[in-house]
Amino acid sequence: MNQPTGFRRWIVVITAISAAIIELIDISIVNVGLTDIAGNLGVTIEDVSWVVTSYAIANVIVIPMTSFLQRYFGRKNYYIGSIFLFTLASYGCGLSDNLWMLVFFRFLQGVGGGALLSTSQGLMYDAFPPSQRATASALFGMGIVLGPTLGPTLGGYIIDNYHWSWMFYINVPIGIVAVMLSSAFIDKKEEELNINRAAIKIDQFGILLLAIGVGSLQYVLERGEADDWFDSSLITGLTLAAAVTLPLFVWWELRGTREPVVDLRTLKNRNLVVGSLLIVVVGYGLFTSVLLYPLFAQRIIGMTATQTGKLLIPGGLITLPMFALTGRLLAKGTSPRLIVIFGYIAFAAFCFTMSTYNMDASNGDFIGALIIRGIGLALVNVPLINQSVSTLEPRQLPTGIAIVNMMRQLGGAFGVAITNTYVTQRSAVHRGDLVSNLQPGDPLLTERLNALTQGLMARGVNAFDATTGAYRNLDLIIQKQALMVSYLDTFRLAGLFFVVSFPLLFLLKNKKMDPAAAKAVADAAH
Repeated sequence: MNQPTGFRRWIVVITAISAAIIELIDISIVNVGLTDIAGNLGVTIEDVSWVVTSYAIANVIVIPMTSFLQRYFGRKNYYIGSIFLFTLASYGCGLSDNLWMLVFFRFLQGVGGGALLSTSQGLMYDAFPPSQRATASALFGMGIVLGPTLGPTLGGYIIDNYHWSWMFYINVPIGIVAVMLSSAFIDKKEEELNINRAAIKIDQFGILLLAIGVGSLQYVLERGEADDWFDSSLITGLTLAAAVTLPLFVWWELRGTREPVVDLRTLKNRNLVVGSLLIVVVGYGLFTSVLLYPLFAQRIIGMTATQTGKLLIPGGLITLPMFALTGRLLAKGTSPRLIVIFGYIAFAAFCFTMSTYNMDASNGDFIGALIIRGIGLALVNVPLINQSVSTLEPRQLPTGIAIVNMMRQLGGAFGVAITNTYVTQRSAVHRGDLVSNLQPGDPLLTERLNALTQGLMARGVNAFDATTGAYRNLDLIIQKQALMVSYLDTFRLAGLFFVVSFPLLFLLKNKKMDPAAAKAVADAAH
């Protein structure tokens, strides 16, 4: 395969980054629109959360199988087919007039989207010579961070100004263009021209175990808090299913089959194992911040979805030059570990800064913190991904990339599950603490209740109803205060994850590839 140059190279780059971004955007874009979707379809918020869960389950099942599926269908065919499925499913989501139709198309969308991250990353590496591989990583890393950041921003704007279906329709023209550009400008590798599929054994049992195990785990993480965890027989059953099938999957892939769907022997590589653990923390921090910040801004400060999204823009803009700087530093031989250390410190600083805010936080406060977050993510993602796969053999690289991408997604799922559970628990604790401090006869309490009562009476409410309403309003104030403090606790917890995992950085081997090895790795990244 001839390496693309000039105009052709940048067409491939734009196509690959666009495909990765729309996949990542769709993980988070619907979060801000769930209330509107539920109201429009006439279902509860609990039911409509299936729209998020079905996508995540399909996504996390397909990602680790990407290497096998590319080998079986050919990278170009699999990539174009996945974009086509993603685009078609997006159109189906927009047309959906009932919940389960929407859930079905979201699942198909997740199946199509699962290929876009790893395959796009391979295309990026192929588009650049070994000497510019750091630039390819930086450009791709930019897409990884911008996707989850743009999701809530774009979703909020659409919800405030258009029908929720446009959150899905916007993928259609992008997908159509991506299919056309991929068909015209992406070349097939030599091994893709005449694939002997009869000689490729399909690990059906491994695929089944993977689908059950990872799918069950993802469901438990996504729905555990909403379903009261182990008070739900379904959650208990799926937890047991994951506990049985995942170890069995590991044994089967290592010992039970000669042609595993996921080559877990790759995990004998120390850098990949350590890097994957660190990627889990980064995924946790990325998705938790994307979840927590909008909740804090909208439920505590009272911002609209559009206002919340606009405050993300400065942080997103600062990320672009930081990715370029990271790429140049890597190209000049700067230690990736050193860059990741600064990124870790920046992201921890963001979390601990957010944990100090209150109801009086200004737009400038949020912008400042989100800029720190953008810098941290730019410094962490690129070098950490590179180091995770830097010591792999060329033939192991596709599996390594798929594992890293899966671990980021699972880290995000763990983050959302931990965040939802922790916020609920801490909110209850803080509410109890606040209520226990309200003593009958307390002058400040009496003064506050009188003020609330007089305010209601001034609006024409009679004295009895005004008194009842004052107590009700006081309870709402307490709930909001407890919720705010629980958000601060959760930001602090996210920061502690970075602090606790910090020593793992020193277990990563620093390895700079020679040009021949780098070229072999780039050629294998498909």
